[in-house]
Amino acid sequence: MAEINPVLLKELRQRFRTGKTAWLLALYLLVIGAFVLGFMYLNWWGSPGIFQPDRSRTLFIMLSVTQLVLLGFVVPGLTAGVISGERERQTLNVLLTTRLTPRQIVWSKLVSACAFVVLLVVATLPLYSIVFMYGGIAPGQVLGVFGFYLVTIFLFGCLGVACSSFFKRTGVSTVTAYGLAFALAAGTGFLAVFLYEMNRLQARGGISPETWHPAFLAWVVEFLQDINPVFVLMQILGENGIPTGVNFGLPGWAVYTLVHLAAGLLLLHWSARLLLPGGKRRRITMDV
Repeated sequence: MAEINPVLLKELRQRFRTGKTAWLLALYLLVIGAFVLGFMYLNWWGSPGIFQPDRSRTLFIMLSVTQLVLLGFVVPGLTAGVISGERERQTLNVLLTTRLTPRQIVWSKLVSACAFVVLLVVATLPLYSIVFMYGGIAPGQVLGVFGFYLVTIFLFGCLGVACSSFFKRTGVSTVTAYGLAFALAAGTGFLAVFLYEMNRLQARGGISPETWHPAFLAWVVEFLQDINPVFVLMQILGENGIPTGVNFGLPGWAVYTLVHLAAGLLLLHWSARLLLPGGKRRRITMDV
């Protein structure tokens, strides 16, 4: 029987056996539940009949987007201090003297933090049952949304671990991780819309001479919306994105999954290299 990584075992026990975990779980469900019940009340109030399937679909979209926003706040906050926290407590060097490799340490920290976030997402399943009760949503869409959440949790977690490995202080690491997550979630979306509008203006002759080749701009816009979490979530929910006419040969969610899994693995590899001791390490620790 394979031996369980002792750091992972210790992190899981510390994270799941404290009262703080139960309070965070309750607060998370309370926020999402309040959104759902508030939406249902506002739609039922003053209208005859029962909840309509088209409104059920709107409820499903609102619930999915709300959960994505909360994940953007929770995941970087949980992972941005996993390595820098050990450094501040002066226990990182002790960890590095054990038989565990830097890669095992980084993976243990990531898995323990992401396991708690996955628990938060799974705990919201009863709220999704409200949507099923009124119809209008296919089970495949719910599975697709939860698969999308797993990829997003992995990416945001890798961003947090990489920032935590690079910066000495947890405060700086946390702010940077939130900034990168916001740039990915909002920055790529705004940039895609801006480039699309510029391409349309250029096609109508509003910009002369042409600054960018229209086909290149369309390719960039398609790539940006395929790596943007909000656009991809909307595609999974059946909504249309920006029409570019570009086809990568894969659906948007597949491009999103491949790009972000590759980016996450590279970030973890870089994080492990930052922890390498001795002459092989190439860590550029910021004294901030």
